[in-house]
Amino acid sequence: MIPRHHGFTLLEVLVALAIVAIGLIAALRATGVGTEGVQEYRNHLLALWLAENIVSERTARRDWPPADTTTSEEKIANQFFLVRQQVMTTPNPRFRRLEVSVASRNEPARTLQRSVAFLIQPQ
Repeated sequence: MIPRHHGFTLLEVLVALAIVAIGLIAALRATGVGTEGVQEYRNHLLALWLAENIVSERTARRDWPPADTTTSEEKIANQFFLVRQQVMTTPNPRFRRLEVSVASRNEPARTLQRSVAFLIQPQ
């Protein structure tokens, strides 16, 4: 009787390595997607804070700007955003509508945050 050696064949080892490699690739892909999601959330949150800061500052200063549209580049948390402020008249002459739109500097056509406020004419 010929003694049998117990162990794995080369083919079985290669199949097992292929399965492990596919699993690792899937895990890396999931990590990459999660990281992109976190960055996107961070950008939206920073854009929200920036828009709220601008509205709060204008309200606190009791600004009464003319109806106009301005665009500027603002920095928050070491990141640059494009800010568009549009002031519009309203049917009530004592109010002005302020719309603040914040976009990423890298993608200016894509608005991350839009905030609307009404400014009251100081007396």
